[in-house]
Amino acid sequence: MNSTPTTALRTPLRQRAESLLTALAGDGAALREDQWTAIEALVEHRRRALVVQRTGWGKSAVYFVATALLRERGAGPTVIVSPLLALMRNQIAAAARAGIAATTMNSANVQEWEQVRVAIAAGEVDVLLVSPERLNNPDFRDAVLPELTASTGLLVVDEAHCISDWGHDFRPDYRRLRTLLGALPAGVPVLATTATANDRVVTDVADQLGVGSANPGTAALVLRGPLDRESLHLGVVRLPTAESRLAWLAEHLENLPGSGIVYTLTVAAAHDVTALLRERGYPVAAYTGKTDPADRIAAEDDLLANRVKALVATSALGMGFDKPDLGFVVHLGSPASPIAYYQQVGRAGRGVRRAEVLLLPGVEDQEIWRYFGSLAFPGERQVAQVLRTLAAADRPLSTAALEPRVELSRSRLEMVLKVLDVDGAVRRVRGGWVSTGQEWHYDGERYQRVRAARAAEQRAMLDYLDTEGCRMEFLLRQLDDPHAAPCGRCDNCTGRRWSAEVSAETSAGTAERLRRPGVEVAPRRQWPTAMATLDVPVSGRIPKGEQAEPGRALGRLTDIGWGTRLRELLGPEAADGPVPEPVFQACVQVLAAWDWPARPAAVVGIASHTRPTLVRDLAQRLAAIGRMPLLGAVEAHGPPPRGSNSAQRLADLWSRLRLPDALAAKVSGLDGPILLVDDVVDTGWTMTVATRLLRKGGAPVILPFALATTS
Repeated sequence: MNSTPTTALRTPLRQRAESLLTALAGDGAALREDQWTAIEALVEHRRRALVVQRTGWGKSAVYFVATALLRERGAGPTVIVSPLLALMRNQIAAAARAGIAATTMNSANVQEWEQVRVAIAAGEVDVLLVSPERLNNPDFRDAVLPELTASTGLLVVDEAHCISDWGHDFRPDYRRLRTLLGALPAGVPVLATTATANDRVVTDVADQLGVGSANPGTAALVLRGPLDRESLHLGVVRLPTAESRLAWLAEHLENLPGSGIVYTLTVAAAHDVTALLRERGYPVAAYTGKTDPADRIAAEDDLLANRVKALVATSALGMGFDKPDLGFVVHLGSPASPIAYYQQVGRAGRGVRRAEVLLLPGVEDQEIWRYFGSLAFPGERQVAQVLRTLAAADRPLSTAALEPRVELSRSRLEMVLKVLDVDGAVRRVRGGWVSTGQEWHYDGERYQRVRAARAAEQRAMLDYLDTEGCRMEFLLRQLDDPHAAPCGRCDNCTGRRWSAEVSAETSAGTAERLRRPGVEVAPRRQWPTAMATLDVPVSGRIPKGEQAEPGRALGRLTDIGWGTRLRELLGPEAADGPVPEPVFQACVQVLAAWDWPARPAAVVGIASHTRPTLVRDLAQRLAAIGRMPLLGAVEAHGPPPRGSNSAQRLADLWSRLRLPDALAAKVSGLDGPILLVDDVVDTGWTMTVATRLLRKGGAPVILPFALATTS
């Protein structure tokens, strides 16, 4: 903590603030000067402020102390807009330590909302935490938000960089705060906080939140402090392959201090790494955006209690996770932005003297960046299509009902709807979305500038790997930290580097584990919503008699082990040809290890326009080695499907796939399972429609098999 004035010089307000901080943080805690400046501005002058300080600096102390002081002066409850349930849990626990009654309204406790409203009205709640998504839930927006806005004593926007699409973690829902700010009564203070914002993001957030505008003529209060943390020791370890990186981790994890986080770029990699480390005897757990919420909480608790050596996580474990004694952060693969990287490594070293921060970059990182970049805000034509569809509808359309009518995947459609909603062009109501009729302008120039900024960040991340200067200084300059200077601790400053050597035994064991072929492919169980709008007469659950059994693939395109080989074989630039012998032998291993309910009686292929030789060769050779008849192939008429989302892809396949008469005759008399062979399972609809044709033709059981799956 910074030095503070002597007791004799402190104002009564500051003395009270110091005593509240002691209750929050323990004996010996003292307010930093910037903490006090922010608290005084909020409580005494009812200003709006933006605080940009490193993780662990004590931003939460500012709003909890300010809350207590404002409540003592008769102000209403503080509303904290927070992006993650994990962050909310930590904040509620911290508030309780200071005697502050905090609660939340979120999607997991809807049944408690009325109880919380009663408690707020009775003055029993000091802090209410809500997610930005909650601000546009129709029930919350229309029934809860108006009364909450009228009574709020302080509004806090946590992780405020999410407001800016220049930031590394833009979330459209955060922009709804502009509406909330506009509805606040005069004199309600506002605090925005973040640890990861460069000059451009700070300016954008300040503009969008109107920070400082509550008092005309008063400059915005923006408090920025040094972002370096003296406990962090940064380094880069270069290894030639994904196998060697994982072998290095398996051999060196035990040497890293305490417990920590191993970040991966994909969900598949998180599970692969977790499986391998467990086989090596390490207590680790996977943590991704697809992890069940209850399992996430359990994993966080295990790490907090040091019951695991590490969580192997995607970026889903980021903002909001607070473990002061986190001893290390390792990245298997580079994030696409130095600012995102700083945000993640900032989880470490808050309460320890030394924490290791290591980056093991991969040659495939840029390919992964390009994939996630392709999911950015779509083009003007696609957005206009959404607006026209809603304008023509005679009733609200749910996201699922809208999806078949537009050329966007579900995730990108949800992004578009949120942006259009914030801008007033559409509105979420009970039952879905409606057009407001308000004119909307596609800001193509801004989106292009954002794309250019993302590309510049990726180049900067590559420069971070190659720099011969101080690594911490490099990151801090990306954040426009005026205090950036050589840290004297990183591998470049000290010349001390982690060895890249791995024992032959560990390398061999890791390679063997990663080369084990075979992943399960779950069959589709449900048709997409509103398929009738695309003239496809299906809905609801797929009948049992039309479903496939769980299938198998040699590997995932995103796998650490087989992924590289499969991408070379199945990538858009790969030449069509017979299946390479090592790949075929691995397929045989998968079939030999398959615990199917009954051995296949025959093989059927799925005709391919892009790789006809590959798929035909695979089906023929599997039939020959398994001594099974090759009955033929499900035919595909016309060009490959180009559907932009699940529903449109299904509609395209519905019209294209056919069961030839000769194949139908052979299938109808079969009394055993069919091994259905294709090259890649992407959305799963090709296998699903082909299975339906074969099952309706009389096939009793379908066992899907493919060289690769995308998920």
